[in-house]
Amino acid sequence: MRLTFLGASETVTGSKYLLEESGLRILVDCGLFQGVKNLRLRNWAPLPVPADSIDAVILTHAHIDHSGYLPLLARNGFHGPVYCTPGTAALCEIMLPDSAKLQEEEADFANRHGFSKHRPALPLYTRDDAQRALRLMAPRRFDTPVELPHGLSFRFLSSGHILGAASVVMCRNHKVLVFSGDVGRPDDPIMRAPTPLAHADYLVVESTYGDRLHPDSNPQDELERLFSRTFAKGGVVVMPCFAVGRAQEILYYIARLKETGRMVHVPVYLDSPMATSVTEVYRKHLAASALLRDDQKRHVGQQRDRARDAAEPPARLACRIVGAEHQQIGAPFASGL
Repeated sequence: MRLTFLGASETVTGSKYLLEESGLRILVDCGLFQGVKNLRLRNWAPLPVPADSIDAVILTHAHIDHSGYLPLLARNGFHGPVYCTPGTAALCEIMLPDSAKLQEEEADFANRHGFSKHRPALPLYTRDDAQRALRLMAPRRFDTPVELPHGLSFRFLSSGHILGAASVVMCRNHKVLVFSGDVGRPDDPIMRAPTPLAHADYLVVESTYGDRLHPDSNPQDELERLFSRTFAKGGVVVMPCFAVGRAQEILYYIARLKETGRMVHVPVYLDSPMATSVTEVYRKHLAASALLRDDQKRHVGQQRDRARDAAEPPARLACRIVGAEHQQIGAPFASGL
């Protein structure tokens, strides 16, 4: 087998790993480069192999730096299956059209204000391209072998992180190659702990945060202190956070704080169409989460908590959660202010 890194090498976005074996070409992850301009420009460079020569794509999860290149790949001729978990497929139905909409809006803005050297400026891909990619989705369940040509097979192992996230375990001739994908924490408040990996001959590990340790702190306690201090002064809490994963985690913590009487019952606004849609997907896939009790589950996904009681402070107190996907988080936060 030959493995080529087409992204996430000397940077942390644009994950793409090309696996070649006996004429078969498999692309593990298909992400966009995100961040500063010189990284984003790499999305316009052609792949070293034609898109229509790739036999299949395997996605570890739905974050745009792992899935966001799919619409462009489909537009350029890729027509094979896109293997992923059902949770990843459901999130991609939201995230890929949203990413395409942003591409179109950026091109339109550049054309209206004349700051692009291109006449006209074009989007990297369109919403039609995103729909073309979504039609290629081929969901597979966790821990279920999927047979590929030339004796190659793979299966998904749960990696925590976000809904549907998986490690990819590939096998051929009794050799095991594993792509970790993004791995979640063992004590995540919503997602199950990652499934332990029994064996690997070769391991490709995501290491975005490999140079640091997680702080030994309790996010729920930190939020309680923040809310108490702010509401005591009559303030409003505005929280910018990622729409996929982090927004749902914050909602969960708020629900627990209210349930245990550690937070006043102020209105909670999830002020992000994407985060609202993603949270509904989480609600429909609760079998993939660690939420066990119905009274906890019903809190995750409320766009606005309308609970009222006699002890509630005036309505001017509120918590507003503003979400976006990864590098795009600055725009809704700034507009929200």
